[in-house]
Amino acid sequence: MLFAHDTECSLIATAALVNTAGSDGETLPDVAALDAFYNVHSYSGRHEHTDAELRAVRALRPRLRRIWYAEVDEIVSIVNALLREHRALPQLITHDTEPYHLHAVPRDAPLATRMAVEAAMAIADVVRGGELRRLRICDHPDCDNVLVDLSKNRSRRFCEAGCGNRAAVSAYRARKAAARS
Repeated sequence: MLFAHDTECSLIATAALVNTAGSDGETLPDVAALDAFYNVHSYSGRHEHTDAELRAVRALRPRLRRIWYAEVDEIVSIVNALLREHRALPQLITHDTEPYHLHAVPRDAPLATRMAVEAAMAIADVVRGGELRRLRICDHPDCDNVLVDLSKNRSRRFCEAGCGNRAAVSAYRARKAAARS
């Protein structure tokens, strides 16, 4: 494990949230999709199931996407701004069946606030660990999704949208075509 479990979960959820507005179009179209996202990424605490909450979560995505394209000083500015705006005060907490981990805003804070602060805290760990190269853009030419490479050897190249499979199929077809020529 490179990062603490809660940091890895937050990084994965942050990349997934950014990718809900990727090259495949809007994949967070309604409150039901936000509900599913909330459950898949094991968020806890307040969740209003409203259009206003959905708009607030969607509004967060461009700021988080910028992290994958920025240099370290800009990333630090984004992280610090998010933490300041939401008055983050890190505290150790345990809930449900989870071991102690950090929460920096109360569980009853709005979902978009909790998402922003959890993302900022996780990215802060990435910066502190000197591991920004683990934040990548998918290598598939037709994809602009972001990913977090949590592999030991830093070898992950493709996002979760099946781009690795598409690249492998394309390479296979190219080898077959070359062999026939």
